Amino acid sequence: MMRLVLVGTSHHHAPVELREQVALGRKDAEALAARLAGGGREATFLSTCNRTEVYVAAEHADEAERDAAAALASLGPEVEPALYRLQDRAAAHHLFRVAAGLDSLVPGEGEILGQVRVAHELGTTGPLLDRVFSQALHAGRKVRSQTAIGESPASVSAAAAALAEQVFGSLDGRSILLLGAGKVSEQAARNLRSRGAEISLVANSRTERERIAEQLASVDVVIASTSATGLVLEADTVADALRRRRGRRLLLVDLAVPRDLDPAIGELDGCYLYDIDDLEQIVVETLSLRRREAERAEAIVAAEAEKFHEWHASLDVVPAIASLRARAEEIREAELQKAESLLGRLDESQRRAVEAVTAQIVNKLLHLPTVRMKQAAAAADGVLYAEAVRHLFGLGEDER
Repeated sequence: MMRLVLVGTSHHHAPVELREQVALGRKDAEALAARLAGGGREATFLSTCNRTEVYVAAEHADEAERDAAAALASLGPEVEPALYRLQDRAAAHHLFRVAAGLDSLVPGEGEILGQVRVAHELGTTGPLLDRVFSQALHAGRKVRSQTAIGESPASVSAAAAALAEQVFGSLDGRSILLLGAGKVSEQAARNLRSRGAEISLVANSRTERERIAEQLASVDVVIASTSATGLVLEADTVADALRRRRGRRLLLVDLAVPRDLDPAIGELDGCYLYDIDDLEQIVVETLSLRRREAERAEAIVAAEAEKFHEWHASLDVVPAIASLRARAEEIREAELQKAESLLGRLDESQRRAVEAVTAQIVNKLLHLPTVRMKQAAAAADGVLYAEAVRHLFGLGEDER
């Protein structure tokens, strides 16, 4: 039977300096998943600002776990001690919590559901990963429709806007420089404008260095969220701009992983630099408002995870059930064949009635054993039940 394996790290286990080492773009995630999926395995990567996780479906779980950990360690050797490893039921439950936003830096944030969907699409998947990711997306949508856990602030972008308002007291008339033109930047702009701020410039590449330098002399807040692999804004550039600011404060928030802003900027007088990990305090302040909804969401996720576990566990006993039913059908047909001399005297409708009655007897006899075997599978006794059935009814002995 295929096993489900998860190896990854997140904001709970590793600071941004480690997470950025294993952050993957779409092409890299797709290529690495394809390499891990060799030999009949399934694999996919879920890579966001707050986590990088690899999900593998394989017959040999421990071997797959070692290979997944090695793949992440090859991207960032220092991240290995911060890796967590889960299998089967625990791995599925974790993914369901992730999709529901329960494991996010900002609980209930909405972006993660789309990121889980993309991870599924980019992976080299099969029956097991297709099932667990589809059910995870279902669990995430169910949590959003049946609870209010996603209410403000529901994303890192919203938390960044709240931080800016906290620093300045009010954002009315404050000017914002956005580095990055993607979804996170759009959400940041929307949240900032709703609080009274004005977007001064949106720059999405290092080629706009001169325009960025000019704006640094006048803006109040810089929000960075590009997909660049290196620094977009260095400390020297900010230091030059500070000479023209005449002591005015400059808030810089780096939402990117890998980071866009030079960490040395935080050492400059008049600059307040925050990275994605620094937003956790804002999150903590909102947790008390979300606790009741989070409890409801956890119950939904647990129920969905249990459904997956029951389905996955039943795979252990399905072959035995199929063999038992096949053997019973063979016996039924053989006995009818023996009675052909008597059955041959019946008309067509009578013969059909005999066929239906004997088939119904077989189905009724096997119904309860089938149900009990599936129930036992969910309780981890399925393999023992399956082996007992094979032994009692001699299933597979003809092949041997």
